[in-house]
Amino acid sequence: MRTMWKGAIGFGLVSVPVRLYAATQEHGVRLHQVHDQDGGRIHLKRVCDLCGEQVDYEHIAKGFEDDEGRTAVVTQDELAGLPLPSKKLIDVLAFVDSDRIDPLQLAGSYYLAPESAAANKPYVLLRETLKQTERVAVTKIALRTRESLALLRVHGDLLTLHTMYWPDEVRDSGDLAPPDSVTVRPQELKMATSLMDTLSEDFALEELEDEYEVALRELIDAHLSDRPVPRKETAPAPDNVIDLMAALQASIDSAGKKPSEGAAGKKAPATRTARGAAGKTAAPKKTTAAAKAAASSSGAAKKTASRSSTAKSTKKAAPKKTGRRAS
Repeated sequence: MRTMWKGAIGFGLVSVPVRLYAATQEHGVRLHQVHDQDGGRIHLKRVCDLCGEQVDYEHIAKGFEDDEGRTAVVTQDELAGLPLPSKKLIDVLAFVDSDRIDPLQLAGSYYLAPESAAANKPYVLLRETLKQTERVAVTKIALRTRESLALLRVHGDLLTLHTMYWPDEVRDSGDLAPPDSVTVRPQELKMATSLMDTLSEDFALEELEDEYEVALRELIDAHLSDRPVPRKETAPAPDNVIDLMAALQASIDSAGKKPSEGAAGKKAPATRTARGAAGKTAAPKKTTAAAKAAASSSGAAKKTASRSSTAKSTKKAAPKKTGRRAS
């Protein structure tokens, strides 16, 4: 693993020499621009608007244009000369509870390792202190000539650093949230919780894969091997939700969960259907006829009594069906 940065963590008079390593990497397929007719590479050239000449990288400076159209040209040497107190120092500003950090502010992730054997002791001291106090450290660090906030926390046996956006870089959400007048019923919350539990069963995060990248690689392999391009169906967009409770129940059923008790303590729709079928086979008229025909047999009498009981329970169940639909 290549070292990206070398410096020290500083808190108070304690200094912990460390090395910084990238903790993540993107797995996307690298594509470049080509001419669609012959596959020739497309190259971008840096051309000056004023003189029309192509400019080499060493002669490229930075510029800032104000509202009046004036341009301030800043050279690379001038940028390098700007003061950066955190250029070689991860400066700890404070130790705070982790729930005080809004995940919206987190950006890049990095591993921090001791710079040498002599740094092991203070490194472990800082790590264990953060563990026991269940805190994280808010710091400042300069990477690629830009100073940013950073979060220092424990990950396993390592200290990790997460660059952060400054507070004024997180945009105000404004009035994007639904109005306060929109509410949900306890039955809907219960059904939604049941759906969440169903979708979370046997979930393994480490087994997930980028389906788009897999399809892209298959497409590229097909072109390289001069084979037919594979066609894959795209999942249709979900319909607008009209009956929220019906949509929740349908989602639970499609996820493979057996019908459970509904939001109001009644059985799910599939169970109601079965109950209706039981009511048909045990209709009150048929039960009465069977009792008359089998009056001479005590066994038949018992059977008749059982069917009569079933019919009564079916009649009682009917209001429940109506109440269930109303929910």
